[in-house]
Amino acid sequence: MATFLYKLGRLAFRRRHFVALIWVALLTLAGVGAASAPAAGNTSFSIPGTEAQKAFDLLEQRFPGMSADGATARVVFKAPKGEKMTDAVNKATVEKTVTQLRSGSEVASVADPYTGHAVSKNGTIAYASVKYEVSGMELADSSKDALTDAAQDARDAGLTVEIGGDALSATPETGSSEIIGIAVAAVVLVITFGSLLAAGFPLLTAIIGVGIGVSAITALASALDLGTTTSTLASMIGLAVGIDYALFIVSRYRAELAEGREREDAAGRAVGTAGSAVVFAGLTVVIALVGLSVVNIPMLTKMGIAAAGTVAIAVLIALTMIPALLGYAGRRIKPAGQKSRLLGGGRTPRKPGRPNMGTRWASFVVRRPVAVLLLGVLGLGAAAVPAASLELGLPDDGSQPTSTTQRRAYDLLSEGFGPGFNGPLMIVVDAKDSADPKAAFAEVGDEIKGLKDVVTVTPATPNKAGDTATITVVPDSKPSSTTTEDLVHAIRDKGADIARKTDSQVLVTGSTAMNIDVSQKLNDALLPYLALVVGLAFLLLIVVFRSILVPLKAALGFLLSVMAALGAVVAVFQWGWLSGLMNVEETGPVMSMMPIFMVGVVFGLAMDYEVFLVTRMREAYVHGEKPSQAVVTGFKYGARVVTAAAVIMIAVFSGFIGSSESMVKMIGFGLAIAVFFDAFLVRMAIVPAVLALLGKRAWWLPKWLDRALPNVDVEGEGLRAHAAEEEKELVRA
Repeated sequence: MATFLYKLGRLAFRRRHFVALIWVALLTLAGVGAASAPAAGNTSFSIPGTEAQKAFDLLEQRFPGMSADGATARVVFKAPKGEKMTDAVNKATVEKTVTQLRSGSEVASVADPYTGHAVSKNGTIAYASVKYEVSGMELADSSKDALTDAAQDARDAGLTVEIGGDALSATPETGSSEIIGIAVAAVVLVITFGSLLAAGFPLLTAIIGVGIGVSAITALASALDLGTTTSTLASMIGLAVGIDYALFIVSRYRAELAEGREREDAAGRAVGTAGSAVVFAGLTVVIALVGLSVVNIPMLTKMGIAAAGTVAIAVLIALTMIPALLGYAGRRIKPAGQKSRLLGGGRTPRKPGRPNMGTRWASFVVRRPVAVLLLGVLGLGAAAVPAASLELGLPDDGSQPTSTTQRRAYDLLSEGFGPGFNGPLMIVVDAKDSADPKAAFAEVGDEIKGLKDVVTVTPATPNKAGDTATITVVPDSKPSSTTTEDLVHAIRDKGADIARKTDSQVLVTGSTAMNIDVSQKLNDALLPYLALVVGLAFLLLIVVFRSILVPLKAALGFLLSVMAALGAVVAVFQWGWLSGLMNVEETGPVMSMMPIFMVGVVFGLAMDYEVFLVTRMREAYVHGEKPSQAVVTGFKYGARVVTAAAVIMIAVFSGFIGSSESMVKMIGFGLAIAVFFDAFLVRMAIVPAVLALLGKRAWWLPKWLDRALPNVDVEGEGLRAHAAEEEKELVRA
């Protein structure tokens, strides 16, 4: 592979006009496709195989036009101090608002508070329930505007009015933190390369790759039912790996120049060596993202595949566009160790010949591997301790910032009707095969009334055929609590007994039950997903490093860093440590998607650092250095680049911590802390310590396996043979 990529790099360097034209044409084509594509609606959301989804599907069949999965809104009214909602003036305002809400084009129904018993016992709070014909993801902006306008009119009349439910999604506010993250990335690149031009290449190619990927997703969004979250994930991951991959190749190019090679040859060797590491690092990311399909949540599968496609584009751009840009730059890109004149180039170094920081650190670790290994493992182990208390759930309006109308509506409903009112359960009773459907409906209601944590059970509402009914259950606890989850399981257990007695089926659904089922589905899929991703990457790394112990060490180190990151997430977002610093207003269960999402993204990025750093060590070892010296050599050339890449990723991910959305804040913090743990504690401390202790055994591979594995030559050994062959041909000529 190294020889092929070497030739590709030289070809791209020589034919830079052609290469640049191809990528510009692809970007233009994708942009035109995105601009001319039909506007995509929001993606549909379904969770195949869950009881909540089965109930929704049954309601669609038995209650035509009910829009069981349609968006809902609760417009909550509170009377001024000293007044009640039953006062004539306040009642008239509410009724006017209800009439206004009913005029919406997508509105299925609006329940009047005064006819639907939706006024609190003390008379100070009331709410109007709005049901829409489409889901919250498909709701038009005009419907959302009509909802907010109606609420504002009621506020102008003197009432306190807030809107809850999934019809009006809170818009996350990130402020300037994301821009600061990108600015930090640019500064780190400038410091790393000592050149504004060289620093600009990774940013330019990453933006081009993300532009092509996101434009392609936009162009296909309508046909493939892709939502906005798909392009968001693709852009985040594409930008992250795009900067990393270009950074690796540009850094290796400058190192080759420092060894006295011609620029075209240096570009070829950079692509042949660092490019090989980029290919396999990219493959690990693609495996991690495509592997999300094992969860069997269509939206998550589409997000993973789309992001994997963007990563593949980032790899191709790094292998071709970077050497082409290096050809355009010519002598303006300085060899490693030299800076441009603008940034202080040409000055005499204060201590010529002094080893760089990476060399000094690696030498220290090689001398004291046991101490470094113990400190690293114990530190990560201590950080991972809170993960033992991990509680998973999906966020609801109760986790929103208090500045949002959703959170204020949630609090008003809790005040007037109890905390469980924000997460009612919908019981669907299928009595089609029952001899006495009405008796079955009554039996279900009576059984549920006898359960703990139940406040209200409404009478059964049958369909026209009389074979299916819905029952609403209001718990005594808030939707995200474990008590409510226990109630859902208790109802389902009772349903199994009722089914045997009455030949009917009892299903629990609603947003709260759906959240519980999604969390369970993600939790069940975590271990299979982890086994798939780590297993496939382990096999891939055996091919790359031609070793058993090095890939094993890489996988174990990754698991340690992920557990430590999950522990940090639990400590901050579940326990409330440093919650003031992180501006976490409400602690609670960790988002159920967080562990599997963190495994996928962080594993890919961690393997980037592992492949780039350790292939340098492998290269030095193959070329004749002793194992301990190979570790130092790997850090001499790779530590600065890996450090820069990690700092960039931490800065970019930290930008999401400033979001007002708790879920986005949690993802940003989790990814940032995971990259910190993996890059600086695992790859920069534990990895060299373990390799120093293993010595030659680190590179051991059974002979039968060595013969069976393909020789991908990531370390570039084949380039020496290729260079020797070229020299012989020149002599003959």
